[in-house]
Amino acid sequence: MATKKSASKKSTGRAVKKSTSKKSTSRGSSTKSASKSATKSRKSATKKSGAKRTPNAAFMKPMQPSEQLGAVVGASPMPRTEVTKKLWMYIKKNNLQDPKERRMINADDKLRPVFGGKRQVSMFDMTKLVNQHLK
Repeated sequence: MATKKSASKKSTGRAVKKSTSKKSTSRGSSTKSASKSATKSRKSATKKSGAKRTPNAAFMKPMQPSEQLGAVVGASPMPRTEVTKKLWMYIKKNNLQDPKERRMINADDKLRPVFGGKRQVSMFDMTKLVNQHLK
């Protein structure tokens, strides 16, 4: 008799496990289909309107670089995005990125005054230091 009881317990345990797994898959598929339809509606809304993403006006405002920064990127007023592009062109052209630690920029004679006299600056600190030279 003990064997019949243990067999029936096992079968009910398996049935419970199967039913819970079915519930979890059915919930997951309904949320996936709901998110897909929401994504499609967002994409179709942007395509129908035909409006492109407009750049932030603050980034596009021409800024006057200081004399030290002007020696690297040029003295004429330009947007921050252009300053960053020209600065990276200068860094790549003169091979100023540290070969081992690519996040670090080695300063040459022109960049040292922009970087506050530091010999090496991280990419993230570089943006803060460059912003101090824009008016």
